[in-house]
Parts: sequence; structure tokens; C-alpha cells
Amino acid sequence: MKRLFALVLTGLLPAVPAGAAENVLTLDDLFESGRQWLEENVDPGVLKSFGELDEAQARRFLRDLQQRLAGEYVLDLAAMRATANALTPVLEKFETTRGHAIWLRTRLDYFDVAEQLRLIIPEPKPEPGRPPAPRPNPTLEQERRIWRKTIATRPLPRGANAYVPRLKPVFAGQKLPPELVWLAEVESSFNPAARSPAGAAGLYQLMPATAQNLGLALAPTDERLDPEKNANAAARYLRQLHGRFKDWPLALAAYNCGEGRLQALLTRHRARTFDQVATRLPAETQMYVPKMDAVLQRREGKSLEKLPPPL
Repeated sequence: MKRLFALVLTGLLPAVPAGAAENVLTLDDLFESGRQWLEENVDPGVLKSFGELDEAQARRFLRDLQQRLAGEYVLDLAAMRATANALTPVLEKFETTRGHAIWLRTRLDYFDVAEQLRLIIPEPKPEPGRPPAPRPNPTLEQERRIWRKTIATRPLPRGANAYVPRLKPVFAGQKLPPELVWLAEVESSFNPAARSPAGAAGLYQLMPATAQNLGLALAPTDERLDPEKNANAAARYLRQLHGRFKDWPLALAAYNCGEGRLQALLTRHRARTFDQVATRLPAETQMYVPKMDAVLQRREGKSLEKLPPPL
């Protein structure tokens, strides 16, 4: 159990933000502090499934988990649902991993939506003499429909009432639609302490290199953790991305997966719209853009595609 719990945390949190290593608990510390809490609070079925794995199997499982996050097959995320839900409260118990827990909790609905999509997509008819084919990736319209249903009754995230009035003028100041302030709901649930395993931080989850390119300092104080500075940098970056891709869905896709990867896909497939490349993007990005559209419709009554371009 001890080695497996350590492996799970190691697999989920592959990177520690620069400068924080001296403050991070060792895996032994995490285990000793969290073992009893795990046994009392985590679904015994999940713990049992971990206990039945040896170390090599656990490593293979975690490698597969990370591949699914970056892969193109959205339905693979459904298989991560139980693990993600079990690990999130564990990470919330420790100060050094709380930022990662905020990031993961914001994305738990990706796994739920993937499961809903899996249930509505029929299995292909078997062909004699061939192994069963996987279900096809969901269409963009199927994703949009599930996301709208998922977000339709969702209450405001804690922090939205405080940050939305403060930060809408930041986006307007960059001549952007102020409604883009709601990207913080998708990125961090309006919690500036969110930090991804890859190193992104703040309300709008800026990566270190992107933040520095936009003029933010990472040391001695990480300016990404300042809500106004994070929002201003995000707004400027979104303006740049719209200037390149001429389209809000594409600009948001580039914000999530990187403009280089998106441009390569557009070039390879001679595409000009998000819809034309959506199912070839990383699974997270395939979820990200329809979720943002659903959030905008829930909070502002507007669709992403109908937002005006920068002035």
C-alpha cells in the first residue's frame, strides 16, 4: 500500500514548481500523514484495486493514465474517473499539493462528461474474424450537448462574485470581450492558488515561459498568483492568439494545447476552423473549448463563436 500510494502521487504530480522543492513533503511523509485518512475516507473498492496491483503494474497503469490525458481519444478519460475522484481529496489534505488538488477538482467534470459520452456512443458492430473496434470519438455536437447539460444548473464557483467585477475591466482594457473573464471558471474555478502538474499557475493557468514572455516575474514573487496581473497577461495572450487564428474557438484551443501544436494540425489537415480539427486535438482540449462555450452560455447567455473579435 505504501509503495502504491507513493506511485499514485508520483504519477499524478510529475513536476514540482521551480523553487518549491525544499518545501515539498517526502513521499514517506505524505504516506504516514495520509494513510489513516485514506483508509477512513477513500472508497474501499478503489483502495482494493490499488492493493491488487504490484509495482510494475502500477507504473504501467500510471503511464497509461498520463498518455490518455495527452491522447486524442476522449472516451479514455472515463476510465480515469474513479482514480481522479479518489485522489483529489487526498491532495487537498496537504498544503504542498493543495494547488494541484484545485487544478484537478476543476477538471473532474472532464471525466464525468467522458463517461456520459461513452454511454451514448454505441459500440461498432463486430466484424467476423476481427477484434472488437473501439467506440468512435464523440462528435463535437455530442460534446457540446453534454457540456451544456452539465453546466446548465451549475452554481457560481466560490470567488466568482469577487473576481468577475474586478477582472472584466481588465479584459475590456485589452479591447477584448469582457465575457472572456469566465475562462477562469474553466481554468481554476476562480481560485488563484490553482497549480497544474505541468507548472501552470493562477486564475488563468499561465505556464512559466508564457508568463515571462508576457512580462510577469516568477521570482522572488510569482506574479502569476496575483489575480489582476494573471488576468492582464491572459487577456494579452488571448488577443495575440485571436490575431493569429482569427477565431475564438481556435484561440482558446491554442491557449490550452499550444499554438504550435494547433497550427501544425491546421496545416496538416488544410483546416481553418476548430470543428475541422477538434477530434484530432488532445482529449483535454477537445473538452476545454466546448466547456468554455457552455460556461459562457450559462453565465452570459452568449456562445463562444458569437463573441466579437478584439477591437
